[in-house]
Amino acid sequence: MTAWSGVARGIFGATALAGALSGCGQSTNSSAAPAAPPPPEVGVVTVAPGRADLATELPGRLEAYRVAQVRARAAGILQKRLFTEGSDVKAGQALFEIDPAPYRAAHASAQAQLARAEANLLQAQSLADRYAPLAKTQAVSQQEALAAQASAKQAAADVAAGKAAVQTAQINLGYAAVTSPIAGRIGRALVTEGALVGQGEATPLAVVQQIDKLYVNFTQSAAEVMRLRQALADGKLQSAGKDAAKVQVLMEDGSVYAQPAKLLFSDLSVDAATGQITLRAELPNPKGLLLPGLYVRVRLAQAEVSDAVWLPQQAVARGATGESVLVVADDGSVSARPVKLGPAQDGKALVLSGLKAGEKVIVDGLQKAKAGGKARAVPWSPAGSAPAAASASAASR
Repeated sequence: MTAWSGVARGIFGATALAGALSGCGQSTNSSAAPAAPPPPEVGVVTVAPGRADLATELPGRLEAYRVAQVRARAAGILQKRLFTEGSDVKAGQALFEIDPAPYRAAHASAQAQLARAEANLLQAQSLADRYAPLAKTQAVSQQEALAAQASAKQAAADVAAGKAAVQTAQINLGYAAVTSPIAGRIGRALVTEGALVGQGEATPLAVVQQIDKLYVNFTQSAAEVMRLRQALADGKLQSAGKDAAKVQVLMEDGSVYAQPAKLLFSDLSVDAATGQITLRAELPNPKGLLLPGLYVRVRLAQAEVSDAVWLPQQAVARGATGESVLVVADDGSVSARPVKLGPAQDGKALVLSGLKAGEKVIVDGLQKAKAGGKARAVPWSPAGSAPAAASASAASR
């Protein structure tokens, strides 16, 4: 019995040792070959080239279409202000009244001098007419006849001078009523009633500005203008045609003003101090909402690209060598692609070259993808829209 028990224990121990060794072998093989992780999921947009306006946003400032300084052209005491400050006035509307009494007296005196000159002319002309036939019969001397004719001509000159004096007095009397030279919006009065104006100089009284349309003055880099012109000449860009003359005005809050501006001219000279070219546009302002002096931004469409691509800004990486994007191929491989950008608009990057139709550009998940690696592409949707990428991911699971 003892010998059999020993044999049994030996057989059982050998069996247990073999099982333990077998289990250890399986565990070692399992840890040596782990499963490869799946490629990261990235949101992509598919490249679809199309037409895009090549526009530039520049800072600008509004200026009144016309500005008239109302000045006192007659000396005297200002008696009345005939307008409401900040109101719209018409051309020729009376604005101020200067004491007209001295000018009325001067006008009356000039009229009296004219009447005296006309009476002297009548007498001198009558004498000259009477002496003319008498001189032919030698009833009077030729000297007397010539003196009578000279007196008549002198009297006629006095009448002409009297008429001019009356006209001058009438003009000065008219200056006593100060009127608006243009239609527009008048500002505050620069003087008050009782002030002595026009004494030795044309005293400023008020300013009238025409603002139913405004000028937008802005500048652009001469280098940028030359680069765009060269691209147009080389055929790389297409002219924007009539639309190139339109300028959009952007307000301080980023909204676009409803009325488009019209480009009037481009200054061919370059400012030597700044290297800028001056541009001006005309902007309708029928309701008078915009005021002169406001700073705005202008969007100037200068050319169009026929095969441009719009991408979200986050898809473009900027480095020392330039801009680039990550592209996912059909087999899931990721590669970096250098691109050439145009001016950004509405928060989007304008890609002028470097991409082809149908290629998939990574927009979301850039931190998980890298050039030379693998990625699984799903359609990307902007924030707030249908989550296409999440839906595609859920469907795949």
